[in-house]
Amino acid sequence: MTPWRRGVQLVALAGVAGLALTTPAGAESRDISRDTLAADDGWAAADGGTTGGSTADDAQVFTVRTRSELVRALDGGSAIPKIIRIAGTIDANTGDDGEKLDCADYATDGYDLEKYLAAYDPRTWGSARPGGPQEEARQASAARQAERIELAVGSNTTIVGLGDPKNTAVLKGASLQLKGADNVIIRNLELRDAYDCFPVWQPNTGGLGDWKTAYDNIWVRGSSHVWIDHVTVSDKGHPDEDEPTHFGRNYLRHDGLLDITNASDLVTVSWSRFVDHDKGILIGNGDTATGDRGRLRVTLHHNQFENVVQRAPRVRFGQVHLYNNRYVVPADAHGYRYSLGVSTESAVYAENNAFTTPGHVEVADLVKSWNGTALHQTGTLFNGYPVDLLAIHNAYNSGSERDLTADVGWTPTLHQKIDSAGKADREVARGAGAGRIR
Repeated sequence: MTPWRRGVQLVALAGVAGLALTTPAGAESRDISRDTLAADDGWAAADGGTTGGSTADDAQVFTVRTRSELVRALDGGSAIPKIIRIAGTIDANTGDDGEKLDCADYATDGYDLEKYLAAYDPRTWGSARPGGPQEEARQASAARQAERIELAVGSNTTIVGLGDPKNTAVLKGASLQLKGADNVIIRNLELRDAYDCFPVWQPNTGGLGDWKTAYDNIWVRGSSHVWIDHVTVSDKGHPDEDEPTHFGRNYLRHDGLLDITNASDLVTVSWSRFVDHDKGILIGNGDTATGDRGRLRVTLHHNQFENVVQRAPRVRFGQVHLYNNRYVVPADAHGYRYSLGVSTESAVYAENNAFTTPGHVEVADLVKSWNGTALHQTGTLFNGYPVDLLAIHNAYNSGSERDLTADVGWTPTLHQKIDSAGKADREVARGAGAGRIR
């Protein structure tokens, strides 16, 4: 048996190596890798539920500690039932020999940032899309990085981290990609710093131009029956606020923490932490993507959004149940834009969510609408006080968008107990994130 292909007998060995499975202090360890989603736990429980790789043969249960071992276990995104346990920290930016790779290792065909900036300076290049040798070299360099860090996750797969709050399993620099997959579970894992070495300049974005990056920590596209639970996702190590400014815009290195797009459906995201990032969760990627109608059914519950600037989530088309989530905007936060994005044909049903913000962030700032028509909300707490997000949004709407109605056309039926926002706020603070499964 090769070192990277090991069966369930490694559960005991994990404890010996200091890699105890998800347990609170003093509790007896248990194996979570064959857990399945409860029958009432959100949209991912519909139409047969979500079981991941729980039926995997022992030969398809792997404990991995390096990128190479993880790639072999993922098996090119195959649909063979499999369980992958991640131990310690795995850095996707490593070569097959285990050596650390940096941006210079991916650069090819003469790519050089200073030359790129000189070539496409708007004062001389204008507003046309970048083209020519430096843009071609950027694309070639980006493709080399993508080959390393984009990891395909196939159907019937469970990925779990081995760890506790003080020693979480970490997947660093990677973009987990669920493309056309069905029946996937990702739990108890810290995902950090999906860092793009080669952002592209887009002169016409937002009127002033902007930098666009390529990688989400998790990208669910065209996939169904997905359960993401007790993960912690952040830019830890390379915050965008520390990046320089080029062409008057922040040189962004990160895209979304979690994107659910391209007619994905039946997704539950629970007990997770989304931390220190600009764009949190995007559900539906375009106003013209009419194929998303009737899909993008997502439940978000008991998650913590901490210092997330926007998209917590932003929704197009989908029926999204948003309950018992905790939102924290730190006192020193700057550039906060909104939390709930209500966009084209979205139907967000928000219940008993709690928001804690500093004085410069008001209730009217929490909701932003782009062509949205409706938002159902009840039980919202704002700095400990009950508020009506819908009424306040409509009262302070600048007139650039129509008022939102409360009728989103559906009522959630698949959910577990919905607590008061105050109780959920306390429980999420204690229990959300990697290493905290009880």
